[in-house]
Amino acid sequence: MTSKTEHSEIKIDSNSSIPKYIQVANNLAEEILSGKMEKGQRLLSINELSKAKSISRDTAEKAYKELRDRNLAFSVMGVGNFVCIDDEKSKSILFLINKPCSYKMEVYDSFVTTMGNDVHVDMHLYYNDEQLFIEVLKKNIHNYNYFVIMPHFRNAEESHVNYTPNVINFIEGIPKEKLVILDNSCEEITGDFTAVYQDFKSDIFNALKEGIKKLKKYKKIIFVHPEKAAFPSPASLVEGFVEFCNTYNFEFEIADRIYEGLEFKNKEVYITIEDNDLVSLIQQIKEKKLKVGKDVGVISYNETPLKALLDITVMSTDFKAMGQKAGELILNRKKEISKNPFRYIERTSL
Repeated sequence: MTSKTEHSEIKIDSNSSIPKYIQVANNLAEEILSGKMEKGQRLLSINELSKAKSISRDTAEKAYKELRDRNLAFSVMGVGNFVCIDDEKSKSILFLINKPCSYKMEVYDSFVTTMGNDVHVDMHLYYNDEQLFIEVLKKNIHNYNYFVIMPHFRNAEESHVNYTPNVINFIEGIPKEKLVILDNSCEEITGDFTAVYQDFKSDIFNALKEGIKKLKKYKKIIFVHPEKAAFPSPASLVEGFVEFCNTYNFEFEIADRIYEGLEFKNKEVYITIEDNDLVSLIQQIKEKKLKVGKDVGVISYNETPLKALLDITVMSTDFKAMGQKAGELILNRKKEISKNPFRYIERTSL
C-alpha cells in the first residue's frame, strides 16, 4: 500500500444543491479514475479529511462510504481507507443510445467488440428525452473514463432536434478528452473532442444520385418522413431529398406516413424511414396485386438484416464501421472528427 495523498484538488461548493459528501466523493472519484491516484494508495483519515476540508466527520465518513459503494475504495479496520481500482472500472465507458433498434445496437456491438474484453461498457437508453439524458449523465459524470453519446432529441412539438440548450450546456461540462459523439451533428459542441458523425443532408442527396438511373424509371418520388413521432428523424433528410429532386427535376411529394387505402398512381417510388411504414407499404402493394420494383419502387432508410432478406433497396450509414471507428479512436487516444461512410445498396425493390 502506498502513502496517502492530501486531496488538494477537492472543491466544495457551499451553494450547490448536491450534498457535500457527494461533492467530496465525486472529486475523489475523478482523481482515482483519471489516474492521479494509484491502486492501494491510502486516503486521508476521516479526521484528517474533516479538518483539511472543513467538513464534519459525518460528511467525510459518508464520502468514503460512497466511494466504497462505487468500488473505488476499500477499508481496512483500524488502518484506514485505500484506493481500489478494479481493472474494469479503471477502463469504463458510458454509452448513451437514443432509441432501441437493431441498427443502433449494431453500432454498440461493433464498439464493444473493438474495445475488447478489458473494457467495461455500460449502455443506457434515453429515448430522445432531454431530462432522462441529463439525469443519466448527472448521476454518472464522475464514474466513467469516456462518455459515448448518440445525440437525438425531441422538442416540445415532437420534432427532431440535434440538441436542446440544456443538453448543450451539460455536454459542455464533460471534459472534452472524455467525450465521443456518434451518429449526429457535432458542430454545436465546442472544444477538441472525438466524433464519428453522419451528414444526413449530403448523404441522402448523394445516395439518391447514385441510384438515379433506376429512379428515372418512375414518374414521382414520395418521401415518407414522419414529422412528429416518439423517435423523430432529422429534418435535414428532407432538405437533402428536396435538393436532389429539384436539382434533377423529379416530381416529388413528402408524406408524414403510409396511410391505409393508398391509391397507387402510375410509376411511383416510395422512400420510407420507419419500419412500420415499410411493412404497410409492401402489404398494400401486394393487396393491389402490383409488383415491387416494377409497378412501385421501394427504398428504405437504414439497413437491417430483414431488409437484406426481403431484397429492399436501402440508403444507410455503415453502423458497424461507426462503432469500430469510435473504438479505435479511443484505444489510440486520438481526438478526431470523422464522417462515417454512407452506402446506397441497390436491390430488386427499385
